[in-house]
Amino acid sequence: MNGANGDAHEHSDFPSFTPAAAFAALPGPQFSEERVKELVAALEMPFDGSQIVWRVTNTSRDKSRGQVIPYADQRAYTDRLNALFTPAGWTRKYTIHTIANFERSRDQKTAAKVLVTCELTVFGLGSHSATGEEWADNDNAGTAAEAQSFKRACACFGLGRYLYYFTGTWVDLDDHKRPKSVPQLFGWATPAGWLQGLRPNGSAGSNGTTNAAKAHSSEAGSVAEIEAMAVPLGRGLYRGILRDLARVWNPREIEDASVQRKVLEHMRCADRGLMRLKAALEKTGPRALAPILQTLGVASLERVDNLEILKRIVLDLESAAKP
Repeated sequence: MNGANGDAHEHSDFPSFTPAAAFAALPGPQFSEERVKELVAALEMPFDGSQIVWRVTNTSRDKSRGQVIPYADQRAYTDRLNALFTPAGWTRKYTIHTIANFERSRDQKTAAKVLVTCELTVFGLGSHSATGEEWADNDNAGTAAEAQSFKRACACFGLGRYLYYFTGTWVDLDDHKRPKSVPQLFGWATPAGWLQGLRPNGSAGSNGTTNAAKAHSSEAGSVAEIEAMAVPLGRGLYRGILRDLARVWNPREIEDASVQRKVLEHMRCADRGLMRLKAALEKTGPRALAPILQTLGVASLERVDNLEILKRIVLDLESAAKP
């Protein structure tokens, strides 16, 4: 993904590359570059409206209104993978662990958390891993974290990633805190609209909007695009870039559009760096990574929280991968 402005060129020695190029470095049976593009396009397609459920994420003080966002059940994700690759064409592996004294809020209160990492492998495309989390006092903590990690890993392939562009809509709630009605999906969030070329950033279908409305839509799109980077970047890099460039934890707190753009470009650069890192690791094996991290004083990749450290890791690893 190429940068939209000059910010990305601060790292001109960290050139861009495509997902197809990264996949080409992976071992095992390969799809052609054209077939990769077709499969990625099929993975990115929105789910059918019948597979979408609206979840209440926030409520007003009197509980009469709630903010809802759409999501899809795990089965929608597995059905898509099965349809494209057959059940034998992909696999997943889970790793479960807990963290005590995890900071629960800004008032420094801590609690235990269950963390589940899902490694999703699509044969012929490669592997992606992601972590889901839930507070340990939740009776279904393991199940919730597992589902979250699987969906996040799928999003790295493009599957379900469009759902991260939703920022929530306020609706009236009934006495059981359920939505009395749910919003209508945007055109870009439906298979038909997606096939017509509609996208979350409003690249198509913007007829009749005023300049002010377009500007507001652009800002909302930037925030949504930043939020969508949380999955591919991981907690460390995502929060580190927000902290260093915008001094916030939540991208919705960024009021300056120029800062939004700068944050987004740095995150896109980090995303490209992670793809390069994965391609280099496939050549060197994981053992080559440990001494590089040790030299930089980094305990693990999850602890990397800035672009400069990521760049040094990638360049050292690529150097080690050279014959």
